[in-house]
Amino acid sequence: MEIKVEDASVKFLDKFYEIEKQCFQREAFTKQQIAYLLTEYNAIGLAARVNSEIAGFAIARVDIGRNASFGHILTVDIAPAYRRKGIAQKLLHEIETIFREKGIKECRLEVREDNVAALNLYQKLGYKKVGKLEKYYGKAHGLYLQKILH
Repeated sequence: MEIKVEDASVKFLDKFYEIEKQCFQREAFTKQQIAYLLTEYNAIGLAARVNSEIAGFAIARVDIGRNASFGHILTVDIAPAYRRKGIAQKLLHEIETIFREKGIKECRLEVREDNVAALNLYQKLGYKKVGKLEKYYGKAHGLYLQKILH
């Protein structure tokens, strides 16, 4: 199985929204939010294809902090049929590479506390828990993770 990563284009918005709903149900971004995130000035959007089919996507951006800029991963979505095949890991590696090329030294993200599969992946890739986000996902708590990029 070959995974190809390319720039995410708004022309795939319907497919991205379909995958987003499969991944996050009630907490899914709206189609308008995804379009905004993809076209925002500091956005990095990547799509993963398997056999020319879009299997998932990720959106991140460069956030400007008080003392330094940092990378912020906003969403990583993999269609259920394509999970556990290394696609999310490949998207994350690509995003981290882009951040490094831009001189970004730190990457952050939020994840639902009970999303064990995502937490395991992030921890395997070197993300560390730096905080808890009370009721970040409706009634569910989130975790704030951070990774120093070398």
